[in-house]
Amino acid sequence: MDFLDTPDEAIFREQARSWLAECAAEYRNPPSEPYSEEEFVGRARRWLKCKSEARYSAILWPEAVGGRGGTPIQQVIFESEEGRYYVPNGPISNLGIRLAGPTLLQYGNPDQIERLVRPTLQGDILWGQLFSEPAGGSDLAALQTRAVRDGSNWIVNGQKIWSSWAHHADWAILLARTDPKQPKHKGLTFFLLDMKSPGIELRPIRQISGKSDFNETFLTDVVIPDSNRLGAVNAGWDVAMFTLTNERLGGAAADTGVDSRTIYRIARAAGLLDNAGVRERIAHWFAIEQGLKNLRYRVLTKVSKGEGAGPMAALSKLVTYRKLQELSAYAMDLKGYSGSFGDGDASAEDAVFEAYIWSAAMRLAGGSDEILSNQLAERLLGLPREARSDKGVPFDQLTR
Repeated sequence: MDFLDTPDEAIFREQARSWLAECAAEYRNPPSEPYSEEEFVGRARRWLKCKSEARYSAILWPEAVGGRGGTPIQQVIFESEEGRYYVPNGPISNLGIRLAGPTLLQYGNPDQIERLVRPTLQGDILWGQLFSEPAGGSDLAALQTRAVRDGSNWIVNGQKIWSSWAHHADWAILLARTDPKQPKHKGLTFFLLDMKSPGIELRPIRQISGKSDFNETFLTDVVIPDSNRLGAVNAGWDVAMFTLTNERLGGAAADTGVDSRTIYRIARAAGLLDNAGVRERIAHWFAIEQGLKNLRYRVLTKVSKGEGAGPMAALSKLVTYRKLQELSAYAMDLKGYSGSFGDGDASAEDAVFEAYIWSAAMRLAGGSDEILSNQLAERLLGLPREARSDKGVPFDQLTR
């Protein structure tokens, strides 16, 4: 038992451990062979349903919608205990639990919450995210996908890119431009899109790892009922920023299975633990991990009190994936030639190649390092804002 737990926290930890020992027994060890994509998605749905029945899927959510109504530290405790198992968590389930769900609870009306939140908890609805566009780069507000009002519907045309696991999504969150006469951060509206709607075409993107986790998404005359609009018309930027804050917090909490303990095991297997430089690196990354854990607890506490996470979410994501890339690169160095190739093994020691590639992608997704650094400089350190020539200029007057 963690001696830092309060008596109530110790009880909760023991309950979580007992439940996981029974319900996650098949995931105690990594699979003998990696799951196929289809099998992983099926297992992810079933694992969400299993957790939902025990109210572990979304510990901070209200009991009325299927959550536990718990505390931030309970969520941290459960994730810590769950991290001991090779359970089928990943973007396909996290997009609903960490992005779409909290956004629905914050901005959704009772009908939207009733239709979509509980099925998301139970794994019946998996979500995609349709934000980024080819011409926008890391500037989300430069998006050009248009949504035009047509009575009680919206007609959407445009293209999205880097749509994670959208080919398995039942629904997606979508940001589109509804008023090009307004400046680019305004005139945006947030929608909930049924991915079975006519006019949606998905094209998988082949990655350097050989996988196709991302997609190009083409929207041609896609009809979205106004009842699937989230938040006010032309107020989508605020909704999207709430979503991205949760994405950054969720990314910082994501367990890739590669951490300072991985370096320790690799170094031990290679007979390098007596090397002072190796021990210093292990201690360095362990210290960062403990700092990130405590920072996340602080942010979750603020959120649970109704306060905004602010730029601390940016700090958490920035440090998390920079650390992961440095750590996985070092792990590949220790492993020599064998560390430079992904061999499909599911163990953490043999996952460093994919962790390195994934960390590079995640230093762009959800806000690039440069954007997050600007936010920290301006909002935490109080440095002058970066000069912007597009400020206050209607979007349709910008040079593109």
